[in-house]
Amino acid sequence: MTDTTAKTALITPVLIGSCLILVIGFGVRSSYGVFQIPIAAEFGWPRAEFSMAIAIQNLAWGIGQPIFGALAERFGDRRALTLGVLVYVAGLVLSSFATTAAAHQFLSLLVGFGVAGTGFGVLLAIVARAASPQYRAMALAIAAASGAVGQILFPPLA
Repeated sequence: MTDTTAKTALITPVLIGSCLILVIGFGVRSSYGVFQIPIAAEFGWPRAEFSMAIAIQNLAWGIGQPIFGALAERFGDRRALTLGVLVYVAGLVLSSFATTAAAHQFLSLLVGFGVAGTGFGVLLAIVARAASPQYRAMALAIAAASGAVGQILFPPLA
């Protein structure tokens, strides 16, 4: 008789890697607010322009969740996650060069889609499949909590 539940460890490389991605991804995303006043002052933008970029980012994140979930199902988790990381990095790097509010708002689409591709929708599915049944709930809780850890740690560091 073969045992399909041979995975017995709670802490696995998949869980650790997923937690690190969630900590960094959500940490960077939550740090945007720290830069609102300096960016508005530097470029002379009303705060509403920066706030609009964050709103667009959040909408893109919400729209991107099912898209990246479908991509993960169709092409595999690694490819979807890699695409999410690339889109996220491209959005962050390009937004650092944005000098107009419209450019910053447009590039927030990339950041939002990147957050979707590196967020809960993709990573929790990976963690759930990798965890043994007896530890699945705890592994998912640890992974979900790691997103909050990033939101707590990164803004003060920024």
